[in-house]
Amino acid sequence: MSEQKLAMGVCGAGVFGRNHLRVIRESTGAELIGLFDTDAARAAAAAAEFGCKAFASLDDLAAACRAAVVAVPTVAHREVACRLMESGLDVLVEKPIAVTIEEARQMTACSSQHGRILQVGHLERFNPAVEAARRLVTVPLFFEIHRLSVFTPRSLDVDVVLDLMIHDLDILLSITGAMPTEVRAAGIPVLSEKADIANVRLTFPGGCIANLTASRVSTERVRKLRYFQPRQYVSVDYAKQECFSIAVDEKRQVKLLPQGVTRQEPLKRQLESFAAASRDRSRPQVDGEAATRALELATWIEAEMKDHGQVVAKTLADASIHLGPPPAL
Repeated sequence: MSEQKLAMGVCGAGVFGRNHLRVIRESTGAELIGLFDTDAARAAAAAAEFGCKAFASLDDLAAACRAAVVAVPTVAHREVACRLMESGLDVLVEKPIAVTIEEARQMTACSSQHGRILQVGHLERFNPAVEAARRLVTVPLFFEIHRLSVFTPRSLDVDVVLDLMIHDLDILLSITGAMPTEVRAAGIPVLSEKADIANVRLTFPGGCIANLTASRVSTERVRKLRYFQPRQYVSVDYAKQECFSIAVDEKRQVKLLPQGVTRQEPLKRQLESFAAASRDRSRPQVDGEAATRALELATWIEAEMKDHGQVVAKTLADASIHLGPPPAL
């Protein structure tokens, strides 16, 4: 093993875990040591594909690595991440940081107590188009954000706010630098037992407004952020990694200004950032505190959605609407 490379393992060999395995294997700053998954067959298959070891236990993986990615279900984030940090490993944990705010705070406290790096996988922070848009920020007053996906049977342990919208909540908080003063939200379950589509309106100090829509039951994949500020409109396409602005100059001339964006895979850039933080013992770009703020906002939104859901349930009951079994396909 090279002394210059960060010896890394991956906990979880599902869809997200396999992506991390690929990126670590291709990295010049990290070395893939192995993985652990509670499903031994899945672990063995992933280990064979990526040319690494399938460890028999989490403790065995921890003993062989200096850092690890936690890509297990959200409900297990705290347990797995804290065990690894207590064993002396730096940790990159998938978003959301945890299911509850208390768990998130415990994870942050654990990283501080044991002197470990805790980074959270809010991937859009490493999107080159987002970085281009951030450089244009002056006084943003209005955001319009859409994140739509087709339905897949993954991440159903959380609702669409924690599954998808939390990416945009993290970006909003990083740009505005403040929590909103008001939240209005609505969401409904469609194909799962949790909310699959949600619409949110946030009011920030100073009058900035943000409208967000997230859906995991769409027929198309959309990842777009737009914000408006004095004399300028900025548009970001997360998926295409494109950013442009429309500005008005002193002569009231309207100019379309494409921003130069070099396409790069955010997951690779995130890993590089994590490896650098581990090597330099520096604060990661998305630490536990930032991720906890995003979770706090998501939890607030979920509470507002619950209130809306109770109103809808009463409406359906009053109207004596019975959906019955799902239609035959």
